Amino acid sequence: MIDVPGIRDLFRYNRWANARFFEAVARLSPEEFVRDLGSSYPSVRDTLLHIVWAEWIWLQRWNGASPRTVFPASDFPDARVLRSRWSEIDDGQQAFLETVTDERLIAVVSYVNLQGQVWRYPLWRQMCHVVNHSTYHRGQLTTMLRQLGARAVATDLLVFDDDLEASAQPEIQ
Repeated sequence: MIDVPGIRDLFRYNRWANARFFEAVARLSPEEFVRDLGSSYPSVRDTLLHIVWAEWIWLQRWNGASPRTVFPASDFPDARVLRSRWSEIDDGQQAFLETVTDERLIAVVSYVNLQGQVWRYPLWRQMCHVVNHSTYHRGQLTTMLRQLGARAVATDLLVFDDDLEASAQPEIQ
């Protein structure tokens, strides 16, 4: 079980890692962004879109809805449009996190998946799953960026901690 400060920290990490990938993919050409690289989601766009969509659908589930649709890739022709959609979802996640209590974290949340099956898990487990899922697919994006000859970004949890610590240090003049 994870407590409220822990889950908020985990999502702060997830936001930081997603933002780093959006910065990295912004440097790709439009052709590189959609090139089929033979992964489980063929392109950088499709893989990043899967992360964004998955974070959206889980947020919907936590708010009591069970959408049965996938975001069409054609709605996201470039990284800018996709980042804009992610920003909206990120704002929703932040608002949701403000409502989370320790009691709510242990409560079981039911939802209906895309195949119409009902699933039930404690909220804390679902939330940890979302961050783990995004981490997995960011690993795929790292490989894809390298295949394209682009610079990959480090998103390890300890790199996040180091980044936070460095940004908290006062400037030496």
